[in-house]
Amino acid sequence: MTKVRLFKPWVGKEEIFNIKKVFKNEWLGYGPEVYKFEKKFAKFIGTKYAVAVNSGTAALHLALLCNDFDKNKEVLVPSITFSATAASALYCGLKPKFVDIRKEDLTIDFEDIKKKYTKNCIALICVHMGGHPAQMDKIRPWAKKKKLLLIEDSAESCGSIYKGKKLGTWSDISCFSFEEKKIITTGDGGMICLNDKAKYEKIKSLSFHGWNIDPWKRHQIFFRKNNRFSKHWRYEIENLGYKYNMNDLTAAIGLAQLKKINLFNKNRNLILKKYIDGIKDLEYIKPVFPYDLKNGSYWLFSVKTKFRDELINYLKKKKISTAVHFVPLPMNKLYKSFNNNNLKNTKSIWKEIVSLPFFPDLENEKIEQVIKCLRSFDKNLK
Repeated sequence: MTKVRLFKPWVGKEEIFNIKKVFKNEWLGYGPEVYKFEKKFAKFIGTKYAVAVNSGTAALHLALLCNDFDKNKEVLVPSITFSATAASALYCGLKPKFVDIRKEDLTIDFEDIKKKYTKNCIALICVHMGGHPAQMDKIRPWAKKKKLLLIEDSAESCGSIYKGKKLGTWSDISCFSFEEKKIITTGDGGMICLNDKAKYEKIKSLSFHGWNIDPWKRHQIFFRKNNRFSKHWRYEIENLGYKYNMNDLTAAIGLAQLKKINLFNKNRNLILKKYIDGIKDLEYIKPVFPYDLKNGSYWLFSVKTKFRDELINYLKKKKISTAVHFVPLPMNKLYKSFNNNNLKNTKSIWKEIVSLPFFPDLENEKIEQVIKCLRSFDKNLK
C-alpha cells in the first residue's frame, strides 16, 4: 500500500528559472523581485498596496503594530486558529479575547463577537479557517460602526471570492502566508495587503529595521539618470522596526507560484469534489466545511467524526497521514489566563476534527486510497 503524504508543495522548472535569474543578477536580498512580487500580488488581490514579509506571522504582527494602540487593549480573535493570530496581539502588548466558532464552518461566530465586545476592544481578526470565508458581509459593517480595526487572517486562503469580493479586500488590512504548505508557497513568507497609504509606508518601515528608505530604493537613487551626486547612503531610523522583509530569492519563487495560483485552486477544487462525492453517503464521517467549489480557495480537506482518534490510528496503519490542526488556543498554557470559559462550540467540535491528505497534485490513485479507507472505517462502525 502506497504511503500518502498530508501536504506537499508543487514547485517546478518555473521556480528554478526565476531563481537562476536572481543568481545571475547577483542581488539576493531586499531588491527588485520583492517590489515586483508586491505589485503583482496587490493587483491579484485587488488592493492598492502590498508589503512582502518573511512570514504570515510577521504580517499579522505588523498589521496590529502599525496602529500604535495603547497597551492592554483587547483584540477579538477566534478560539480555533493558528497560534500566530493570537500571538500578534501579545507581541504588541495587547490582550487576545477569544470568540467562539460556528459549528457549520469553524469560522468566528458573529453573534458571539457581539457578546464578547467591550469598549476596551480595539481590533478584530477574522480567520478564513481552512480557506472557508468568515461572515465578512455581516462583520465588516458592524466592525466599522464600533470603530474596530478589521484584519483578515487569510493565511489559509488565497484567491477566494466571497459575495462577489476577493477575500483580502473585506477588511482594513489582510494578511497572507506563503509557508511551505499554503495555497502558494515561497518556503516561508507572507504578504500584507491594504489601501491606506500612510499605514503602508509605516509597515514598510517597520518591516525593515524602522528605516525610512530600504536598500533597494537607495541603490536606485544612486543610479538615477542625471543625478551626478547624491547621498544615496543616507537613511533615517524613524521607528523601532524588525527584520521582517522578504528577499529576492523568496520573491522569485513567489512570482512563479502566483502565475500558477489559478491552476492550483482549480486542482484543489477537483480533488475536493472527488473526496466529497466519495464520502457523501457515510454515516459517521462528514466534511467539516460546506465547501464552495465554484469560488473557493481551500487549504484543508478536513472531516469530523465522533471517532476521531480511532480514525487517525486506522489511517496510520493504512499509511495515510493525518493531523489535528485545531487544538483551541485557550487550552494552551500561554493562553489559559485569557480564557473566558464561554466557548461552547469550540469545546465540543474540536475533538471531532481531523485533516486528511490534500495538495494540488495529489494523484487520483491516492485520493481513491483515502476514500476507500474512510468508507471501510465508516462501514465497520455500523
